[in-house]
Amino acid sequence: MAEEQQWYFNTVTGEPEQGMISPSSHRMGPYASREDALHAWDIVRRRNREWDNDDKQWNQWDEKQ
Repeated sequence: MAEEQQWYFNTVTGEPEQGMISPSSHRMGPYASREDALHAWDIVRRRNREWDNDDKQWNQWDEKQ
């Protein structure tokens, strides 16, 4: 997918942007759609929960040995 077709979320303005408009320090993404970009914080929270669970399982694996 071309960069100009991808969507990003601007963490300063709270608005989605099509293409890499904002500086990288103010930008999350890329996302496939404007709707996905609007839910950037939800996606971040979900992924963090998943990674925390993965870390917990990984750390418990060593205890089972």
